[in-house]
Amino acid sequence: MAVSVSRDLTVEVLHDGNAVKLTDRQQALHTAIHRGEPKALGVSQVMLGVMVMSYSLPLLFTDVTLVLSVGVPWWSGLMFIVAGSVAIVLDKHCTMKLLQGCLLVTSVSLLLSLLSIIIYSVDMGLNPEVPCVRTNNDSCDEEHYSTRLSRGLKACLLLFTLAQTVISSILCFFLYRQRRGFGLYATLTQAAPPSPTELTAPSVSE
Repeated sequence: MAVSVSRDLTVEVLHDGNAVKLTDRQQALHTAIHRGEPKALGVSQVMLGVMVMSYSLPLLFTDVTLVLSVGVPWWSGLMFIVAGSVAIVLDKHCTMKLLQGCLLVTSVSLLLSLLSIIIYSVDMGLNPEVPCVRTNNDSCDEEHYSTRLSRGLKACLLLFTLAQTVISSILCFFLYRQRRGFGLYATLTQAAPPSPTELTAPSVSE
């Protein structure tokens, strides 16, 4: 902000260029973030996280395998919920710091999703479905049904995790592109002067 005083003691307040650019950049960032629909992607992540954790509960009644021993459904589902919540907050409060935080959390969620996919695939490969052995009641034994239920649930969890991986990849790409495009916004935020103070011209008595 600059102030100029003319000969007749008229005070003219000049708008600072950085402050104007800062305001324009902030509005542009807000518009760009809303164009990417982070709220919709965030809600999808939260729903997937809840579904992963809820679908994993029946696994507690089956044999303990690699998925249960590592706790994949719980830490991956919790991470999905956290990443989705941050994306929802970003939709309401568009700031550069929050965008960078959302990018970091989403990147971690993407890496954990990829790790979860590997663990699910290895677990299902190591624990195939036990063939049906007929009992006296002309039905299969319990081990067959147990492994069949376990593999079915893990297949669902794997499908949910694949969907989460796609959503995280899209959101990561969008956030990274916005971060690069609005890199100047962070510089302007640091260099922006304090809020202007209202000045009143002194009265001159003859």
